[in-house]
Amino acid sequence: MAKEAKAKKTDPKQQLEQLFNQLVKQHTEFTQPLVELPEHELAKAGLIQGLVEGNLTPTVMLVALNSDNWEYASDFAKLELLVIELLGDTDVELWPIFAALTDGQKTQYVRLFSSQGTIAVDKLPTLNELKEYKTLERDQTFRWSMKTYTDLMKKLNFWHESVFRFTRDNVDDKNAIIEEVAKLLFLESFRVHHDESMTFKSKSGNEYVLSEVFTWQYVEQHGAQAVELIRDAFETLKSHEDYIVVTDDGTKNPIFSERVHINLNRPENFISLLKAIQDLGPVTDNRGNIVHAQGNLGHVSGDLLGRVFDVFLRANFDSKGGNGVYLTPNPVKQAMVEIALHDIASDSTELARLSNGDFRFCDPTCGSFGFGSVVLSQLQKLIDNEIGMPDVDKEKLKEKLKNHGFTGADSTPRMVMLARVNMALQGAPKAQIFQTQDSLVTQALQPNSFDLICTNPPFGSPSFGKNEQESKKDYERHMEQVLGGFRPAEKVVDNYNAYYDHLKMKWADTGDLYLNEDGTPKWAGYRTDLRKTGGSDKNPVYSLQPSTAGLALGSKPDGKGNWKQVGATIDPAVLFIDRCLQLLKPGGRLMIVLPDGILCNSGDRYVREYIMGKKDEQTGEFVGGKAIVKAVISLPSDCFKLSGTGAKTSILYLQKRHANPNQPEQFLPEPQTEVFMAVAETLGYVVKNNIEDYNAGVANDLDKIVSAYKRGE
Repeated sequence: MAKEAKAKKTDPKQQLEQLFNQLVKQHTEFTQPLVELPEHELAKAGLIQGLVEGNLTPTVMLVALNSDNWEYASDFAKLELLVIELLGDTDVELWPIFAALTDGQKTQYVRLFSSQGTIAVDKLPTLNELKEYKTLERDQTFRWSMKTYTDLMKKLNFWHESVFRFTRDNVDDKNAIIEEVAKLLFLESFRVHHDESMTFKSKSGNEYVLSEVFTWQYVEQHGAQAVELIRDAFETLKSHEDYIVVTDDGTKNPIFSERVHINLNRPENFISLLKAIQDLGPVTDNRGNIVHAQGNLGHVSGDLLGRVFDVFLRANFDSKGGNGVYLTPNPVKQAMVEIALHDIASDSTELARLSNGDFRFCDPTCGSFGFGSVVLSQLQKLIDNEIGMPDVDKEKLKEKLKNHGFTGADSTPRMVMLARVNMALQGAPKAQIFQTQDSLVTQALQPNSFDLICTNPPFGSPSFGKNEQESKKDYERHMEQVLGGFRPAEKVVDNYNAYYDHLKMKWADTGDLYLNEDGTPKWAGYRTDLRKTGGSDKNPVYSLQPSTAGLALGSKPDGKGNWKQVGATIDPAVLFIDRCLQLLKPGGRLMIVLPDGILCNSGDRYVREYIMGKKDEQTGEFVGGKAIVKAVISLPSDCFKLSGTGAKTSILYLQKRHANPNQPEQFLPEPQTEVFMAVAETLGYVVKNNIEDYNAGVANDLDKIVSAYKRGE
């Protein structure tokens, strides 16, 4: 018996198995099924993986070694060879970036195959850090930013709940409280990013230094007097030239209108909010060394700062207030942007244009500009990782894009203000985000202007009750004016906007409608792609002749191919497809969330044919369309449950066809390639108590779908 016990004790395989199981138990936060690697004579190894907001983290390799082989943990050249042997035929997508090694007495943590080779680290990153491992390596204070992000979220949510449930303080709903947070975040951004000596004048004419007055300590000491001074500072700075943007039509847009003021009144609310966003403690590098004695929002990674605002907004915004504002879930935004930027990075022509700073993004129904925030974050990572230029030039490129590369529009003034503050916090106060009555008709968005559009437009025609007939008439009058720009229409209502040709008493269907003093067209947007090709003046026949700058979906073809007007009940999403394709540069990319009916219903077949053309039965090619369909990704029915709608939707990914170099208004006959199709059943969260709970252990299917798209499956 003694000899048998001794034999078991010294069995190398059994010993490695025990060590490995102990190592697995030490990392229970990695909740995904363990991937055991093939047997090896020197080690027992496996791969572990975690979930962050439903997204899979990169893998970590766990390695158990006998003490006789511990040299592999210290000789990194040998370790790399061992790791490669252990991985064998493992899918490259599962290759680890960190490893934990043990012999039962000693433990070693390493970063595998980094740009500096394999290096020792003091500990494994947290799951959140692991998901952002590239940023962690590049940003020496990213670990501090991650901790600050978590703390800020807790404090901002607590403050919002406290004001909403208990103090109110001159605000009457949840969204008004968010607006007050945005105003104070604007002032904090101003304090952090401008000269410390910047002054403002109070109502009494006295001059004060902003950095001295706008602190929680000053309010704590001076109470109501400090509150009045902060209000005065806001009145002075809300129209500062650094926060005025000029849109493509020359209109100047301040971040706040003259009617917007700080409504909070109670000093204790100012103290608690300012303390939350200012008392951030010392800034430490990723090894724990203090690099700044006192941190501020300017030290927080811009990526995470944008995420703070987005998560805070999604957790507290009331979408049921009647404005039809539907905030797109973050996993959907991330996936849409990641796929589009992957293709841009894979196209040498587009990447070269980006390298020159000739890149413009737009969301014509931008809400809080969540898509723009994600594009900014991912675009900066793309520049860091994919563009070969000195670091100083990369930073200049990023600044150029922040100042000139982002455009957004929305009909809700509150959302525009939140969007502007969101981008200002991320160092992009000049993002061209503006309020417009309708993005379908504004001159501030011009054809052939953008490389990428990501948007979640309004869809579905509103329903009106018996007592809402006047509202119904107003809606129909507005839609008739909008539709006039999309079709060669007869006069239907008395008051059209300026683009109606009052001399001809109809919408012109060819040529430029109105000219500037220098003879250039005011806007080519209302030049329809429908041409009169037969019939009489009383019963004209119109045919579609696609161009890079025209519109047409205010009409639809009948059984004989004659395009006739549609009514005001048309789904606005159809018009937004047309408008977005018009706004894109030839070759530009569109990511749009649409109701499934447009993609499936027989009645909307003309929309699908308008996009990709009609199939030639002899050649199998699609002829006459404006775009190439790249992908369709079905989203779960509860995607917008938090916003109070159960509409079934999908992501449609299009690339506008390139223009003929010799006839820039005409498209090249590019072939329709194979369409990537996928279905997402879950998005990494469940909706509980009106919030998205990302800790429910639900997988984000979009994570795997994006990876499959990148692999070309």
